[in-house]
Amino acid sequence: MAALVKLVSPWRFHRFARASRAALIPCVQLHSTASVMGASVEEFNTAKEKLGTLKNDPGNQVKLKIYALFKQATQGPCNSPKPGMLDFVNKAKWDAWKSLGSVSQEEARQQYVDLIQSLVGAEAPAVSAQTAGSSKAFQTLLVTSEDNITTIRLNRPEKKNAITVEMYNELIEALDLAGKDDSVITVMTGNGDYYCSGNDLNNFTKIPEGGLEEMAKQSGELLRRYVKAYIDFPKPLIGVINGPAVGVSVTLLGLFDVVYATEKATFHTPFSQLGQSPEGCSSYLFPKIMGAAKASEMLLFNKKLTATQACEVGLVTEVFPESSFQSEVWTRLKAYAKLPKNSLALSKQLIRGVESERLHAVNDAEVERLVERWLSDECMKAIMSFFQAKSKL
Repeated sequence: MAALVKLVSPWRFHRFARASRAALIPCVQLHSTASVMGASVEEFNTAKEKLGTLKNDPGNQVKLKIYALFKQATQGPCNSPKPGMLDFVNKAKWDAWKSLGSVSQEEARQQYVDLIQSLVGAEAPAVSAQTAGSSKAFQTLLVTSEDNITTIRLNRPEKKNAITVEMYNELIEALDLAGKDDSVITVMTGNGDYYCSGNDLNNFTKIPEGGLEEMAKQSGELLRRYVKAYIDFPKPLIGVINGPAVGVSVTLLGLFDVVYATEKATFHTPFSQLGQSPEGCSSYLFPKIMGAAKASEMLLFNKKLTATQACEVGLVTEVFPESSFQSEVWTRLKAYAKLPKNSLALSKQLIRGVESERLHAVNDAEVERLVERWLSDECMKAIMSFFQAKSKL
């Protein structure tokens, strides 16, 4: 334990073993790890130093991955005895290390360096992609532009990246800026263990002077503009789903061009549980992507999909092992970003343009229905039940 705490200082571990078990369950039909050129020892040592500069806790699963990659890089595959079942922390560490199998020390060094760089990058000053020499700081997002890639990172890890009204407005602005900057592709991902837990239901507690009807009207218009930003986005938009995704963060995936997910990601749209209805053009796109029966399971009956299931039905492009997710995906994204910018944008226009008018009509219809739902007794009772249950925890 002391070695692990030293490795990931200044963070503390809490509910460590319980949080780690889900990430270590083997998953079938995963993308096989590609061979990667190993980082140098100097780069590895630099990454170790950068680790100590991190200010935010990246979550237990990420800390386990850091530990496992460090051990694999410095000692090779795990050959130590398995700890006892009741030694939860050391067993979680052992499982994480053992899960790397025969990954070479060179490749483990590279994955370690890539992971630390991604964590350090997430804590860099939040600036927007540059547009005509201007820059913009966001409160709920980390937006960076590097290597012809604009990355929009949801940044409320302590709230599982739940979307507030402020975050909705910032995402609309960030997408607008990314669509106009010099980057070739745009990537959306989350900071911490979650990709996004959907709407922050505290949004429903902020009732304006005009009452519930005014709140529903304002929220509907905000959602309409938010989904429109995805429909009209001119460049390749790639989702890097780093953990569980809920609600609108799932329904919008049909508007992404490529979706890559870690094996620990899940996809859940619990609309009927909350007395609500689908959004993000999912009522139209999900049946097209996965068929009416599978779409109904998700949108009507709240079925949660694993990453592998989401890939099988076409919602996710490819699933990667958690241990190599960041390094493999970002290696691929950097290669995409070297492709001709205009060719990609024009090709996307051909692929997506034919549906644009239809998608805007679907968005309008979904928003209209949701505004009705938000004012219904069913929805109000469901949200009250949510807060009552939350207060008992």
